[in-house]
Amino acid sequence: MYYSKGNYEAFARPEKPKDVDRKSAYLVGSGLASLAAACFLVRDGQMKGEHIHILEQLKVPGGSCDGIDDPTRGYVMRGGREMEDHFECLWDLFRSIPSIETEGVSVLDEYYWLNKHDPNSSLCRATLNRGQDAHTDNKFELSDKAAMEIMTLFFTPDEQLYDKTIDDVFDEEFYKSNFWLYWQTMFAFETWHSALEMKLYIQRFVHHIGGLPDFSALKFTKYNQYESLILPMVRYLEGHGVRFEYDTKVTNVQFENENGKKIAKQIIYVRDGREDSIDLIEDDLVFVTNGCCTDSSAYGDQNHAPELKVKDGEGDCWELWRNIAAQDPSFGHPEKFCSDIGKSNWESATITTLDNRIPPYIEKICKRDPFSGNVVTGGIVTVKDSGWYMSWTLNRQQQFKAQPKDQLCVWVYGLYTDRPGDYIKKPMRECTGKEITEEWLYHIGVPEEEIEELAEKSAVCVPVMMPYITAFFMPRRKGDRPDVVPEGCVNFAFLGQFAETPRDTIFTTEYSVRTAMEAVYTLLDIDRGVPEVWGSAYDVRCLLDATSKMMDGKKITDIKLPFIAELVEKKAIKRASGTIIGELLQRYHLI
Repeated sequence: MYYSKGNYEAFARPEKPKDVDRKSAYLVGSGLASLAAACFLVRDGQMKGEHIHILEQLKVPGGSCDGIDDPTRGYVMRGGREMEDHFECLWDLFRSIPSIETEGVSVLDEYYWLNKHDPNSSLCRATLNRGQDAHTDNKFELSDKAAMEIMTLFFTPDEQLYDKTIDDVFDEEFYKSNFWLYWQTMFAFETWHSALEMKLYIQRFVHHIGGLPDFSALKFTKYNQYESLILPMVRYLEGHGVRFEYDTKVTNVQFENENGKKIAKQIIYVRDGREDSIDLIEDDLVFVTNGCCTDSSAYGDQNHAPELKVKDGEGDCWELWRNIAAQDPSFGHPEKFCSDIGKSNWESATITTLDNRIPPYIEKICKRDPFSGNVVTGGIVTVKDSGWYMSWTLNRQQQFKAQPKDQLCVWVYGLYTDRPGDYIKKPMRECTGKEITEEWLYHIGVPEEEIEELAEKSAVCVPVMMPYITAFFMPRRKGDRPDVVPEGCVNFAFLGQFAETPRDTIFTTEYSVRTAMEAVYTLLDIDRGVPEVWGSAYDVRCLLDATSKMMDGKKITDIKLPFIAELVEKKAIKRASGTIIGELLQRYHLI
């Protein structure tokens, strides 16, 4: 497997891999990464669909990319997916997946046209004082010191950030900035999370720094992630004869080491309460999604809080990874990610409005008609003075195809689940759906005397507590996440957010699809390049533009420097005058 750039290889079709007709594939899990791997096996590996088996513990595919209409609870979205132009592997995949809405076009075509006609942006990024615009006004408000801390992190080698936290590299001056408000709430970073991961995010998305304050960098699907992304892939795979085997919990993959080759020899699984196994040969390829951010999710409803029953490290996905990792050090260290639920959890909730009483409060904040079918909030609205540090959003409505036209689905999440609320004086994790709705209504400005009645009669809410939702952000070092194809493996690969691929960032759809593409291309020796991570971190134009945006319009000469440094700066700017360097500095408003 090798990386490529440009469109020469992007437009090429690989030759059929040698001996692929005698190979079979077993994919553990049916989340985005696993489905993507199956699609690449079919499209680029040209493997027969009936040779591909997807083993899924649940009764439905999709993994963390869910969108559920639960007749006993209501609509449920545990999360949403923010995407951008340069998800190279994701768009390489979806250009080949037919739309299930529009005949003759791809999912990419559909998505591209939607976001061209209705580009995303936010008109209110944060609120204060019960629904009043916090007037972040697209400013980062970084002090010179805080800006230097970001720059220092950007240039720090990975090795110097192993096992370090964000707290180890930033101080309170940085945390007071709007930059941190945008960053923390958009990506769900906490101060105890990995400094290495934050650095990778800054480098990966430096070309979108200017679009961070108003979310103009982002693009969204028409419907929820399940209906817009997962279902088209499932239909594509089913159309090629791929076999989905539900209610099948894989508990281990057994390996043998033969002359330095690590060969997966047996898949052990439980179905209908009975343990069974699949014997493997070297031509049988095995792909395992190790770890899962939504493992052991606890669901509540309108009148019940989620009841979290798992303890640190518990969960079926973590058990599977531990059983595999116990066989070889190159298979990673799951305990680094799942051993502290107190630092890896947050809670989300889906609130569905039932009548016309709540929507006017939404429209007042987002400054758009939420029933228009177009962009509504344009991304999360963060409540700056919320005890839970609540954020909420409405994507294009309706979020579900079957959703009544007079209802709205609102997604809410709280980063601090153990702190009391401001209207409901208890932690979010202890609240029923109705109580979460009350807290949200309070923060969007509903008069207090109306809050309880509206929460009871004008909305229904389904809360979900996710103990491992940011487990992949926990501080780590090289080797804690296994390589997509660990050294020596000939018929086995890891997929998803806890597999290691260079330069890309987890908690993205791109990461899942990239690991899938790398895994399939490696094990089948497909002679076509995997598109490299977009190189904006090495593009001087992107770096200058990001610098200018983060300085909120200040010039280089406005920065306070010691006398000698200031003297050198003035001479350097004078020498740059009349050169292409000077032109670039002027183009990006730095001088």
